[in-house]
Amino acid sequence: MSAAELDRAVGLLVRQVGHWQQPRWAAVAGGGNVSRADLVHRLVQELANLAADAEGQPRRAVPRLGNDLALPDQLRVVAADLLTAAPAADLLARAAAEVTATRTAL
Repeated sequence: MSAAELDRAVGLLVRQVGHWQQPRWAAVAGGGNVSRADLVHRLVQELANLAADAEGQPRRAVPRLGNDLALPDQLRVVAADLLTAAPAADLLARAAAEVTATRTAL
Protein backbone atom coordinates (compact mmCIF):
# COMPACT_ATOMS: atom_id res chain seq x y z
CA MET A 1 0.00 0.00 0.00
CA SER A 2 1.35 3.39 -0.94
CA ALA A 3 0.53 6.91 0.12
CA ALA A 4 -0.74 7.59 -3.41
CA GLU A 5 -3.21 4.71 -3.15
CA LEU A 6 -4.59 5.99 0.15
CA ASP A 7 -4.83 9.49 -1.29
CA ARG A 8 -6.73 8.10 -4.27
CA ALA A 9 -9.14 6.16 -2.03
CA VAL A 10 -9.84 9.29 0.03
CA GLY A 11 -10.34 11.29 -3.16
CA LEU A 12 -12.90 8.79 -4.44
CA LEU A 13 -14.84 8.93 -1.18
CA VAL A 14 -14.77 12.73 -1.08
CA ARG A 15 -16.05 12.88 -4.67
CA GLN A 16 -18.82 10.44 -3.74
CA VAL A 17 -20.09 12.46 -0.78
CA GLY A 18 -18.81 15.99 -1.33
CA HIS A 19 -22.02 17.21 -2.96
CA TRP A 20 -24.42 15.70 -0.42
CA GLN A 21 -26.89 17.88 1.41
CA GLN A 22 -28.09 17.32 4.99
CA PRO A 23 -30.89 14.79 4.20
CA ARG A 24 -28.42 12.43 2.53
CA TRP A 25 -26.03 12.71 5.47
CA ALA A 26 -28.85 11.97 7.91
CA ALA A 27 -29.97 8.82 6.06
CA VAL A 28 -29.03 5.47 7.54
CA ALA A 29 -25.92 3.92 6.00
CA GLY A 30 -26.42 0.73 4.04
CA GLY A 31 -26.74 -2.38 6.15
CA GLY A 32 -26.34 -0.54 9.42
CA ASN A 33 -28.10 1.41 12.08
CA VAL A 34 -26.09 4.64 12.06
CA SER A 35 -26.37 7.68 9.85
CA ARG A 36 -24.03 8.19 6.93
CA ALA A 37 -22.63 11.21 8.78
CA ASP A 38 -21.87 9.09 11.86
CA LEU A 39 -20.15 6.51 9.67
CA VAL A 40 -17.93 9.09 7.97
CA HIS A 41 -17.12 10.76 11.28
CA ARG A 42 -16.09 7.36 12.64
CA LEU A 43 -13.73 7.06 9.64
CA VAL A 44 -12.33 10.54 10.32
CA GLN A 45 -11.66 9.52 13.93
CA GLU A 46 -10.01 6.27 12.87
CA LEU A 47 -7.67 8.06 10.45
CA ALA A 48 -6.83 10.60 13.16
CA ASN A 49 -6.04 7.71 15.51
CA LEU A 50 -3.75 6.12 12.92
CA ALA A 51 -1.98 9.47 12.37
CA ALA A 52 -1.43 9.83 16.12
CA ASP A 53 -0.06 6.27 16.27
CA ALA A 54 2.30 6.98 13.36
CA GLU A 55 3.55 10.13 15.09
CA GLY A 56 3.89 8.43 18.48
CA GLN A 57 1.42 10.93 19.94
CA PRO A 58 -1.62 10.33 22.15
CA ARG A 59 -4.92 9.82 20.41
CA ARG A 60 -7.34 12.74 20.62
CA ALA A 61 -11.04 12.96 19.86
CA VAL A 62 -11.94 14.65 16.59
CA PRO A 63 -14.77 17.09 17.26
CA ARG A 64 -18.09 16.44 15.60
CA LEU A 65 -18.86 19.73 13.92
CA GLY A 66 -22.37 21.14 13.90
CA ASN A 67 -22.71 20.86 10.14
CA ASP A 68 -22.30 17.47 8.46
CA LEU A 69 -21.42 19.22 5.20
CA ALA A 70 -17.96 19.79 6.71
CA LEU A 71 -17.23 16.05 6.93
CA PRO A 72 -15.52 15.78 3.51
CA ASP A 73 -13.16 18.60 4.53
CA GLN A 74 -12.47 16.95 7.89
CA LEU A 75 -11.72 13.72 6.06
CA ARG A 76 -9.27 15.45 3.72
CA VAL A 77 -7.48 17.14 6.62
CA VAL A 78 -7.01 14.03 8.75
CA ALA A 79 -5.96 11.99 5.70
CA ALA A 80 -3.35 14.65 4.90
CA ASP A 81 -2.18 14.54 8.53
CA LEU A 82 -1.84 10.78 8.28
CA LEU A 83 0.15 10.97 5.05
CA THR A 84 2.40 13.69 6.50
CA ALA A 85 3.21 11.39 9.42
CA ALA A 86 4.80 8.94 6.94
CA PRO A 87 3.12 5.85 8.41
CA ALA A 88 4.35 2.32 7.95
CA ALA A 89 2.89 0.28 5.13
CA ASP A 90 0.64 -1.69 7.46
CA LEU A 91 -0.96 1.52 8.78
CA LEU A 92 -1.47 2.77 5.23
CA ALA A 93 -3.12 -0.53 4.32
CA ARG A 94 -5.37 -0.37 7.36
CA ALA A 95 -6.36 3.21 6.57
CA ALA A 96 -7.12 2.37 2.94
CA ALA A 97 -9.22 -0.61 4.02
CA GLU A 98 -11.22 1.62 6.39
CA VAL A 99 -11.81 4.18 3.63
CA THR A 100 -12.88 1.50 1.17
CA ALA A 101 -15.20 -0.18 3.69
CA THR A 102 -16.81 3.15 4.50
CA ARG A 103 -17.26 3.99 0.84
CA THR A 104 -18.91 0.62 0.25
CA ALA A 105 -21.26 1.05 3.23
CA LEU A 106 -22.44 4.43 2.03
